[in-house]
Amino acid sequence: MRVLLLIFVLLLSCAPLVGGMPEIKITARDSGGHGLLCTVGDKRVLVVEGTPAQMGAAHGRLMAASMPRVMPQTMALVGAAYTIKKGIWFHDKIDEIYGLAAPHTPARFIDECNAMADAAGIARRDVICGNFFPELFHCSGVAARNSATVGGQVVHARVLDYMRDINLQRYALVQVFIPKDGYAWISLGYAGLVGSVTAMNEHGLAIGEMGGASDESWNGMPMTFLMREVAERTKSVDEAVALMKRVPRTCEYYYVISDAGKNMVGIRARVEDLMVLQPGEQHELLPPVPADTVMFSGGSRAKKLSERLHAALGKIDAQTMIEIIKRPVAMKSNLHNAIFLPETLDMWVADAGKKSPACDEPYTMVNLRQIIEFYKTAQTSGADLQ
Repeated sequence: MRVLLLIFVLLLSCAPLVGGMPEIKITARDSGGHGLLCTVGDKRVLVVEGTPAQMGAAHGRLMAASMPRVMPQTMALVGAAYTIKKGIWFHDKIDEIYGLAAPHTPARFIDECNAMADAAGIARRDVICGNFFPELFHCSGVAARNSATVGGQVVHARVLDYMRDINLQRYALVQVFIPKDGYAWISLGYAGLVGSVTAMNEHGLAIGEMGGASDESWNGMPMTFLMREVAERTKSVDEAVALMKRVPRTCEYYYVISDAGKNMVGIRARVEDLMVLQPGEQHELLPPVPADTVMFSGGSRAKKLSERLHAALGKIDAQTMIEIIKRPVAMKSNLHNAIFLPETLDMWVADAGKKSPACDEPYTMVNLRQIIEFYKTAQTSGADLQ
């Protein structure tokens, strides 16, 4: 084991450094004046701003070519697999979830979904289905700081192990939301999705999730919308925890949350309670957690994550974290990964390839502050498409 860990450390020392953000290029403007579609390297970046209806409409117009392929086409594949496995009609189950969860979902998110559907020319029910279906399917998360990292910076990783074989990665987007009432934030998401599973806001509050037990408790705010609520309404870990405690929650989920003030926690959120783990705090469900880190993963993946963190203590930066979360910490189903640096608003992102997990694909660095500034300048100047 010591030999393997030594080899891992040597590989880290030889790994290429991650680069800065590539040039932002505009590929389309929203005809209503509330969004841009851009590229940063090989990543598509969607920026929308305004009221919920304005953001939804801009999203729908700019992604009108992709959204029907996600909703209903990709959802039809998911639904068929679910129906065969469970013997329950997929859309009947979605209707059940929506009926229970909608009263606890901020109305602005439903308004945004409806405006997006209308602008894209698809059925509102299909968009609702696409934005509520993650509640049916239940990834790793880790953050490090102070003695564990280079220069004491916060380095936060989010690994999404999620149905890579349905090719949702074809419709991947780096999404930037600039709401009229709320904090601007960035998400690694998909065409037509207005919630989030991977997010960081303009104040450096970062959050990722991992699914837990699915007990069909949907009488609360859906996880993807809860994460968006955290991103748009809180500036710190303490504020995020307070918000999550006071809203009704659905099935069991695990979260890793960090902020620019170098605070970080791990959370197990269930309908009945919220367990908060501090950096370095041990728990019987986890292998040894190193000092100045929080982590969630499952089974042998959690053990490997613990081993790699211990081996890299004091040397962790964005590139090192990219190496730490490679297989087998990430699963074959690894759909996307993100590395957050909350203090600088940098985020490194990787999406799955056609036949490869995200952890084996190149990463692209994006910076939330630079994208917001670019958007504001582009909207003022009316620059031509590049």
